[in-house]
Order: sequence, then C-alpha cells, then structure tokens
Amino acid sequence: MHQALKKLPNLPISFVLDEIKAILSHEHELVLEAPPGAGKTTLVPLALLDEPWLSGKKIIMLEPRRMAARAAAQRMASLLGESVGKRVGYRVRLESCVSKETRIEVITEGILARRLQSDPSLEGVGMVILDEFHERNLDTDLCLALCLQARALLREESEPLKLLVMSATLDGQAVAALLSEDRQEALGEVNVVRSQGRMFPIDIIYNDKTYLIKESIIDPVVAMISQALERDSSSILVFLPGQGEIRKVQKALESLLTSQGIDKVVILPLYGSLSLDAQRIAIAPLKDNDIRKVVLSTDIAETSLTIDGVSVVIDSGLVREPAFDPVTGMTRLLTRRISKASSIQRMGRAGRLEPGRCYRLWHEEQQHQLVEHSTPEILQADLASLALQLLRWGVDDPTELHWLDQPPDAAYNQAIDLLLQLGAIEIQNSGGMGLTGHGKFMSKMPAHPRLAHMLLSSIPHNFSKQASMVAAILSDRDPFSYFGADLSERLSIVSGELTCPQQNRAWLKRTQQQVKVFEKLCKQASHTIEAECSIPDKQALGFLVACAYPDRIACKRKKNGESYRLSNGRSAVLNAHDSLNLFEWIAVAEVGGTGQIGVSGKESRIYLAAPLDAELFQSSLSSMVKEQDTIEWDEQAQRFVAERRETIGVLIVSSKKLNQIPIDEKRKALTRFVQKKGLHILPWTDELRQWQSRVMLLNGLPDIQQAQQWPDVSDHGLLTTLDQWLALYLDDISTLSDFKKLDLKSILNGLLLWPQPQLLEELAPQKIKVPSGSNIGIDYAQSPPTLSVKLQEMFGCEQTPSIAKGQVSLLVHLLSPAKRPLQITQDLAGFWRGSYEAVKKDMKGRYPRHPWPDNPLEALPTQYTKRRANKK
Repeated sequence: MHQALKKLPNLPISFVLDEIKAILSHEHELVLEAPPGAGKTTLVPLALLDEPWLSGKKIIMLEPRRMAARAAAQRMASLLGESVGKRVGYRVRLESCVSKETRIEVITEGILARRLQSDPSLEGVGMVILDEFHERNLDTDLCLALCLQARALLREESEPLKLLVMSATLDGQAVAALLSEDRQEALGEVNVVRSQGRMFPIDIIYNDKTYLIKESIIDPVVAMISQALERDSSSILVFLPGQGEIRKVQKALESLLTSQGIDKVVILPLYGSLSLDAQRIAIAPLKDNDIRKVVLSTDIAETSLTIDGVSVVIDSGLVREPAFDPVTGMTRLLTRRISKASSIQRMGRAGRLEPGRCYRLWHEEQQHQLVEHSTPEILQADLASLALQLLRWGVDDPTELHWLDQPPDAAYNQAIDLLLQLGAIEIQNSGGMGLTGHGKFMSKMPAHPRLAHMLLSSIPHNFSKQASMVAAILSDRDPFSYFGADLSERLSIVSGELTCPQQNRAWLKRTQQQVKVFEKLCKQASHTIEAECSIPDKQALGFLVACAYPDRIACKRKKNGESYRLSNGRSAVLNAHDSLNLFEWIAVAEVGGTGQIGVSGKESRIYLAAPLDAELFQSSLSSMVKEQDTIEWDEQAQRFVAERRETIGVLIVSSKKLNQIPIDEKRKALTRFVQKKGLHILPWTDELRQWQSRVMLLNGLPDIQQAQQWPDVSDHGLLTTLDQWLALYLDDISTLSDFKKLDLKSILNGLLLWPQPQLLEELAPQKIKVPSGSNIGIDYAQSPPTLSVKLQEMFGCEQTPSIAKGQVSLLVHLLSPAKRPLQITQDLAGFWRGSYEAVKKDMKGRYPRHPWPDNPLEALPTQYTKRRANKK
C-alpha cells in the first residue's frame, strides 16, 4: 500500500472499509448506504485504490454535479498530499484535470455516457462508482444501464468491471435487486453494506405557518435568517428554490443588515452556474474568524459538500425542478415541496462539524406529509437525449436494458417523434429503428439533440459560428431574462458587441469556452456536408432556432396582440413590451410557465426567441412545409373550408381555395363537426324534443319495439348515426348559421317508416282528452310522462290516464286554480278516497269560487269556476 493511504482520516465510513474490501475481493457488485457526513465520497475510492483485483486499473467515480466532482477530487488529492491531476483527477463539462498518473477520475455522468459509447468495454477501468445515486439523475440511470449491459457482453470474468453504487437515502435493497438481475442464481443477491454517519445533535425549529408554494417566501426567510444571526454564532446555509429567490433574499438581507449596522456578516450565493472561484469562496472557510457567512444556495448543497463554518441551516422546503410534459412536448420549471429524504439531507448540513440547528419554513405536521423521495428524473424529464444515446448504443427498445425505473412510454414516444422530425432516425426494413448518418453525428455531440441538429444544419450555410453561440447560450441557464426574449441580444454579448454585466462574467467565460467546443465539432463534421443555398445573415438566427425547435415555430394570433400559436398547437405569449411583438413569425427557443403539467388551456410564456422570415419556408426550411388538401370545419373561422394548404405543424403558411370538393368528403367533415360539437347546433324546438322523447318511450317498450322496431333517436343514437340520417342534408352548409336553416322536423320524421308516424300519434299522443273535455299536453321529457291538469277537470275520473295501449300510466300533476301542484300521483282512485279530503279542507277557503265537492267521483268535471259552470 502506498504510504499516503495509511494516513486516511478516521470517519464513520472507516468502520466498514474492511467489509467493503472483503466483499469486492470476490464479488463484482456492491451497494453502500451511508448518510451525509460518513465520508464515503472521499475515503472509499482511496481505500480501494491498491486492492489486488484492481490491478492498476482506474476507478471512475460519477458525481451528479460539477461542483461536487471538483470538490471530491480536490479533497482526495489533498489527503494523498498531491495536487489534483496526479493520482486523483476530474473531468466536468468544459474542464478536465487529469494526467497519465491518474488512477481515480471523478466525472459527471454525461462524460461517462459518451465514453461508454466510444469504448463500451471501458478498457483500463476496473471499477465504476456511482456516488449520490439517490439523486436519481437521468444520466446516472442511463450510465448504470449501459454499464450493466456492456460488462455482460464485453467483459470477461477474469477482468470484470466492478460496480459500486453509493447512496445516502435511497432504499439500497431496490438497487441491489437491480444489480442482481444479471447474476447467476447461485450467487444470490448483491450485498448491501450500511454505514453510520457522523452527525452531531441538531435542534429542529419549525415555523408556525406552512407557506403555499405560490406565496412569496422572501420576507419570512429573511426574518428567519435575522433570528438565526441573533441566536446562533455560526455561519448559516440557506436553501432556496432558485437563483431568483437567492438574488431577492440577498438584496433584502443586505438592506436589513445595513439598517441594523451589522457588518460582520458576508452574504455568498451558491448555485451551479456560478464561476468556479465564486463556488470555492462559498464553500471555503473565511480567513477572518470574526466574520460569519450566510450562504444562499439551491439544492446543489444538499449532498457531497461540506461548507466550512456552517452549523445552522435554514430550509425553505422548496426546490425548482424541470418537468417534461409529453402532452405539450415542452419542459416547465416547477417549484415543488422537497421530499422527506431531501429535508433530512439538508438538515444534515447543520450537524457535520458540530452540534447545530435547522430552521424549517413549514409546520411540523407538514413534515409528516412530505413524500418519502423525490421523483426520479427519468420519470419526469425530456427523454430525447436518452433515446438518441440508446439508439447509438444499438437499442431501439429501452426494455432491453435493466432500469430501476423504466422510461415512461409517453415521454419516450415523444422523444422518438422528435428525433424522426429532426432526421436523426429512420425505420429499418426489419421494422426497428436505427440512426441515420445525420443522427450518428448528432449523437456524438455533447448537446441536446435539438442543438446538435441545429449545429449540423448550420454547416452548409456557413453559419457554424452563429450556431455555436446559439447552442452555447441555450445549453446554460439564461441570466438575462430582464433583457426581453430577443435571442440576438445574448449573441451580441457573447460576440463582444455588447458589454457583459459584471455579475455575469462567469457565464460569459463559460459560454465562450463552449462556443469554441461547438465550433471545433462543426469543423470536424464539415468535410462530410455539402454546401447549400446561402441565407442572408439577417435570416440566420431565425433559421437556426427553427432548425432546433421545428415544433415551436410560432405565428402571431392577432396583428396587435402578444399571443402566438406554436406549430405544436400550443399557445404562448410574449411580454407586452417585448420588441419581438413587431414580428408576425418567430422561432421560439425557450418557453415555459408555472401551469400544471398535463393540463391544457393555460398559455405559456416565451422567454427566448428570434424573428423568423416566412420566405425561408419556400427555401431553406421548405422540408418542414407539408402540402395537404384540407376539407374540414375551421373552428377559428367558424365555417366549412376546403383548401390546399401549406402547413408547418398546425400553422398555415399559405392556402388557396379548392374549386372542386368531393361531396362525400364534405359530408364526412361536417358530420365529424356535429359529432364533436353536439346536436345542440341543430335547430331543435321544444316540440322536436318532445317528439324525440315520445319515440324513445316506444323504443323502450319491449312489446311495441318488437312489433315496429322504433329507431334509437336518443342524442347518443343520433350522434352515432349522423351519416345515415343527416349527412345527405349538409351539402349547402358553409357557416354555423346554415345549420339553423335545416328543416330538422322533416329530417327526423324521415326516420319513421310507415305506419310509424300514425302509430306515434296513437300510442304516444301529444295531447290527451281529460274528463272536462279539455285536450291537455303530455310532457314526455319526464319519466314517466306527466300530465299537468287542474284538479277540478278530473272529477269523476277513477282510472289513471295511460298511453301506449295502457302500458304506461301517466304521472298526474293535479293543479290548484293557480296552477300549482296539489298532488302528484299515478293512483287517482286512491287520491280521491284518501288525500283529497285534506286538500279540500286546505283549498276550499283559499279558492271559494271553485268547486270542492264532498264526493269528487260523482261531481261533474269542469275547467271553470262554480258560477261559470252553472251558466253552462
């Protein structure tokens, strides 16, 4: 063993290092559960470095975050008494620090995925460690799936690729079960080693109120920081959902401290897109022990990092996560409550170095209601990159690989549709899918498939420089939302035409580095791509964004409005004062909102876009344009249209009227419209609704239906047979008002075959004669049909009126002289001998001019008062 390895610090993980070594000496998989602060990230790789089975090969350790990868490598190197890049190095996006001596490489997942694609057997690698697996990043899941298949197919038993999955809060048994799927039955399940963490006692202080997600947390967080500064002497780590909240809390806290004359506190932000130097300042101990720091951080500080001097944590309980919506094909940033596991992780930051305190911005009861674990990214992410990498790997069905959670079908199918649209994949003769030559180039680019396609599409037009800038800008979070949505302003900053604000210089440096990477890749691909027709420079930006986001080409809905319709059918709006509102057509690069995933109807907001010249639809973007004959009801115009249209998605680029329309196609289009909107668009009257109910009454009587086969004229029955009874009458329909001109009575009567019209009047008459001689209408909308008649008109009638040859007794509403119901019955005889007496007593004094005989069965029925009846 190398001398330096004997001097490793004594941390909780040290107690299980021998067990880990013993298992890995004869097993190829292991799951390690160790809580925050146990020391697993730094000590485990070092402890395994000189194991005999490693035989001088490398250990690759995956970290989900760039900052954690750098910090882990630096910590391990310092324990060895070396600088980073010797035996311990790291590789992250746009930065690497390795050498020929490097035995432990700490890398981020995307880098391992690309390495596996170029070297599936991972030659020279003896172990892959997946650290912080509980974060369940999409790339982590992909890397594990690829590693499992690669070693099963390409590694010999004599040179195995060992896998170590390290997790803080995830159920290790579930991971062990996944790793066990490839093992021989005799070997049994994968071992799980559990280590105790080192956590000092932590006092948890809950808030009296739990804030709604939509409520502002700035003031309560600042108040909680102020309370902690007074009560505690340590530095403070504050967890906030995003950069916006970090900026607002920093501004409010600086103002508060200034007003209180407090000058021994430094406020430091911490998030992923900060410069490396700024991140180091937030993590490193302060030189002046009299000064405390307040670190305002996103969830980046949840795991793997120990921030010196911190023993107080303030937790907002919120996290901002991207969530992909297969319904819209767009990703939204959603603010959500953290999981119970995350709350434990965050709390643990306070007890790493000494006893601490954790302030939670929610009520204690709310803690028990938190979900156990955060949703894995694979279940809520855009899967286009995953699908492209799987196809490059040679897998067109993700179920061929082993996953802890299978990629959801809806999101995966959406990804495949996008890749088809981008020309990355093709359907093979076997029925499977494979990458096109274009798709193979795309898969090798360290960018989202949309951006990779844009970069390649720029080459024939000599726009690689602009495309590289666009791709670099869109690969990172936009720090210039206050500029408006015009993407050209960001390009001006990257190109140096505009001065970059001081606070965004780290972004600029990182973006310019990425531009160079993309330019180099474009240059490498240029020799295989032929030049095409040139595009004017003023059209370049719109062209490039449209290439990347063909489903987000947008056309203004109204001339002077801010609302646009996207080619994918969605709506999105610009800020009212945005300069892009001057353009009818734009290409949208970034769109999102806070609407609920899967719920339509709420417009998203456009954050980044470029003007788009419609002339490109006839030239460089012509491949996106589809020509089709459209014979349909236009919902927007509220009329029937028959046009030859050029379209991009749902957007109409141009159209011209069809002179000849196949009448069958018109009838089909109009019947589809009626089926969609419902029968209410037809000119129904109360009389026709009564006719409908009369026919349905007879349809429901078995004996009568068997004799005549009365048609099903219910709304459902009519809607499903529109082509049989309505289609022939739609030839002259062009507008919505034309439907009201239909002779619906004649059309519906045409459904009755002789002698059904006559039988309808006989079996279900519209009116019935009552004892007084009046013809009273029957209401067939009720079940059973009702007869509303003045009580006096039914004197002497003991038999309840009926229809349909006596099969249906009417429900009689006996009315007062004021036409109000006195009794509702289907048993007239019972009423006269029973309830009538009470009705008579109540009504006789109220309506003295009307007859209320003691024996109604012997009285003469009448519709008149006593005086008029006597005159008669």
